[in-house]
Amino acid sequence: MTASLLVFAIGNESRGDDALGPLLLRQLQNEDPNAQVELIEDFQLQVEHITDLTGRERVLFVDADMSCAEPFYLSAISAEKDTSYTSHAMSPSALLHAYRQVYGHDAPPAFLLRIRGYDFELGNPLSGRAAANLEAANARVREWLA
Repeated sequence: MTASLLVFAIGNESRGDDALGPLLLRQLQNEDPNAQVELIEDFQLQVEHITDLTGRERVLFVDADMSCAEPFYLSAISAEKDTSYTSHAMSPSALLHAYRQVYGHDAPPAFLLRIRGYDFELGNPLSGRAAANLEAANARVREWLA
C-alpha cells in the first residue's frame, strides 16, 4: 500500500549544507517512525522518480538552497518543462512535467521546501546557521504533514 504523503529529500551529506534535505528526513524518521508518510532520499531527481509520485495525495520535495530567504521558503509547484528536463538531474517541476508526459494527467499536488544553506563545499560539516534553519523547517514540515 502506498502512503498518501511523500516527502522526497534531495541532497548530499558530504557537501556541507547540501545535507539539509537528508538531515530533515532523518529527523522525521527519528521523531515519528510510525507516521503515515513515505520518506525518500536521493542525491538528485531523475526521470525514474516519477513512479514514486503515483498514488499520492501530496508530495513535498525538500532541498538546500543558497538563494532563498532565511530560514526556508515553502511553495506550491507545478509541472514545467525547464532546462533540467533533458539533464541527468531534474528539478521538481521538470519531474512533474515528465509525470504528465508519461501518465497523461497531472501529478498529485506538490510543494517545494527550500532550506537556506550557506556552505556546500565537499567534506565540510553542516554550518551553524544552516542547522538553525533546519530546525525551523522541521517545525513547518510537521505542520504540513498534519
